[in-house]
Amino acid sequence: MDAVVTYGKDNLWWILLGVNYLLVIFLCFIILLKNKNPVKTLSFLFALAVLPFLGLIVYYFFGQDYRKSKIFEKKYILDNKRIKEWRKNFKLDREEREDFEETFGEGIFKIYKLLRNNEKAVLTFDNDVQILINGEQKFKKLREDLDKAKNHIHMEYFVLFDDELGEELIDILCKKAKEGVTVRLMYDDVGSDLSKKAKRKLKASKVEHYAFMPVLFSNSTSKLNYRDHRKIVVIDGSIGYVGGINLDQKYDNSYDNERYWRDTHLRLEGGAVGALQSSFLLSWNFASKKELEIAGDLFPNTKPETQEPVAVQMAASGPDTDWANIMEAIFCAINTAKSRIYLTTPYFMPNSAILTALTTAARSGVDVKVIVPYESDSWAAQYASDSYIEQCLESGIQIFRYCKGFVHAKTMVVDSMLSTVGTANLDYRSFALNFEINALIYNEHVNSKLADVFLKDLEDCEEVDLERWRNRGVIRKLKESFSRLWAPLL
Repeated sequence: MDAVVTYGKDNLWWILLGVNYLLVIFLCFIILLKNKNPVKTLSFLFALAVLPFLGLIVYYFFGQDYRKSKIFEKKYILDNKRIKEWRKNFKLDREEREDFEETFGEGIFKIYKLLRNNEKAVLTFDNDVQILINGEQKFKKLREDLDKAKNHIHMEYFVLFDDELGEELIDILCKKAKEGVTVRLMYDDVGSDLSKKAKRKLKASKVEHYAFMPVLFSNSTSKLNYRDHRKIVVIDGSIGYVGGINLDQKYDNSYDNERYWRDTHLRLEGGAVGALQSSFLLSWNFASKKELEIAGDLFPNTKPETQEPVAVQMAASGPDTDWANIMEAIFCAINTAKSRIYLTTPYFMPNSAILTALTTAARSGVDVKVIVPYESDSWAAQYASDSYIEQCLESGIQIFRYCKGFVHAKTMVVDSMLSTVGTANLDYRSFALNFEINALIYNEHVNSKLADVFLKDLEDCEEVDLERWRNRGVIRKLKESFSRLWAPLL
């Protein structure tokens, strides 16, 4: 026995190396049988072969198809079953116009069909849409709507801090709960930081609250988990909020913040709120591990008072969906563009499909303009985003860097009819890893307003010049290339 122990100690490295390559051989067969992209397949095989241990780590985080993992596959099956039942009981599908393709055009009709075929993206025509610029506008309206809540308040956020703003909103939620309003609050366990005092206050006021996919060491796992990146509010089933603004006072420039924060959010009334409600309830059942009984007051059949009803389709995606719904919708929208694409994103790390679509659109004569931050909130994200700029400029895409502060808005304006506002960044995590939700808006008036907002933001931007950009230093280019390798984890 002692001889075995001694041999193990003396040859520990070789034993571990042998175990590593046994696992590598096993994984090589699995990778080959998946019949994925040959370049990607060869890259993973090479990493596994020449990088002992590190290759296994790289494959664990980059190479697996998490849509096929048991927890998310089970969630997907249950969600589809629930949605079908809800639609049957509460008529979530509003009457659809027969002249949709004729009115909105073939390109938009393709996007509608794409999302419709995923069964989760219902199109409604009876919506009132308000564009809210920055936290100042959003939180002012949100406070007013929360104070008027009669039946229920549902909130789902990636970031929730009990700072000055957070405490104020928590106090409102607790007050409404004591008045008899049902309040359900869900927050991402990694993105949020709630004190024990705030949690006790919520519990004492009977505010139901759950962390989404809790982790033991959130500080060390913030980039390695499948996070709930959505920002959803539903009030009485008739008012909804969705967009880029989290529950953090840095999003509201009326506070004494270190830097100006530029973001965009939507306030919705109409059938699209039912889609937001559905998304929230599915996540709530998953996070709470309870089957919430669905009552009619969660899906009231009310119509907003609006002079121009707006067509809205909600697209939700995550590791629990069969398809990358939001990425595919953006890809389809770019490919259907004929005149303009105005894109704002805080993190510009497009996958090969989106990058090809954008560069092809620009070379074919479409006016493609992209706003990104001049200075990101993450140095790694900054360098990774910068690594795409030269190729975009060479293809005719105009890149503008926002100088007034940090731009966190996630918006896109295509031609004169299609726009999207939501939670998804133009990066790998939003497309493949995180739970996200975007509103697809089919309306000329809203499109025009969002285009005006984009052009207004250009006044606070610096356009990137190709020749000057090419002359940046070699060290910077190396940092960009290195950061780009790790873009999926940023």
